[in-house]
Amino acid sequence: MLHLIFGGSDSGKSAYAERCVMESGSPVRYYVATMKAEGEEGRRRVQRHRRMREGKHFITVECGSRLEELRLPVSGEESALTHAEKRTDAAALLECMTNLTANEQFDVGGTDETIVERIVGGVGRLCAQVQTLVVVTGDVSADGVLYDEPVMRYIRLLGMVNQRLAQMADQVTEVVYGIPIAIKGRQI
Repeated sequence: MLHLIFGGSDSGKSAYAERCVMESGSPVRYYVATMKAEGEEGRRRVQRHRRMREGKHFITVECGSRLEELRLPVSGEESALTHAEKRTDAAALLECMTNLTANEQFDVGGTDETIVERIVGGVGRLCAQVQTLVVVTGDVSADGVLYDEPVMRYIRLLGMVNQRLAQMADQVTEVVYGIPIAIKGRQI
């Protein structure tokens, strides 16, 4: 099951996503972190998210790029799952497509099609490893401001990724001011 959750900055989407994973009933919980904590603001955001997860027994896996290569650990630091294995007792939270898309664009590179296929394929492979995958993404195109070409390309890429993930998803939820609004599928 794939659940895509989106919203604006500080909309409450991360807290809602964590709640969805906690309520999934899965005893094994992965947190796939895509943010590279650069600068003071980045470190503060990472610390805030770590505090939000305290006591929730997430296995944190760092994956700033190349999600398609990620194999979740079986438990903690033990061996990783193979392509064919799926944890029916596991849920994963992938946080966040905004960071992953930026990392893929600026650090890894490639054509728009290559970047989008790499990201969407990686989400599909991650989804195949767990019973429930909750993906957090952001709505960064709503401000109507024109930016320089690399930023405009990023906005277009994220929009293409979000559209593809929404098509794949069993559930899509927008979070506005902490209120989840079901767009597709049932709401938790």
